Amino acid sequence: MDKEYYESLDKRTKEYKEWAANFNDSQSSGLGDAVETFAEVTGIKKIVKAIAGEDCGCNERKEMLNNLFKSNTECLTQDEFEFLKMIFDTKAKLNAPVQNQMQAIYERVFKKRIVSSCISCSFLTTIYNPLKKLYDASL
Repeated sequence: MDKEYYESLDKRTKEYKEWAANFNDSQSSGLGDAVETFAEVTGIKKIVKAIAGEDCGCNERKEMLNNLFKSNTECLTQDEFEFLKMIFDTKAKLNAPVQNQMQAIYERVFKKRIVSSCISCSFLTTIYNPLKKLYDASL
């Protein structure tokens, strides 16, 4: 049965209440869950566990990110992750096209529109640092 079926039920029924409890439990509670899902899908989590062992600190980072970003933060796409990896790992020049791409990623992931007459003025604190924290936490 799909979500629409359950949402069409009378909210007082046992069937709906059971589904709602399970549905809500399966929902992401923050950015940490989104990063964990990304790490699982891409295979990063298995690699980290193989290198660092079972207690690699992933759960602590996940909880920290969930607490910091409880909003409906989206997970990075594979392309966004690769783009940020190239920027942060190679310390690429942050020219206007790179800044615009990073702004687009920031706005999609954090669901916050940046309105500024001079994005370069506040680029580091507004866009670069939050994306760097997100990227570092996903490693």
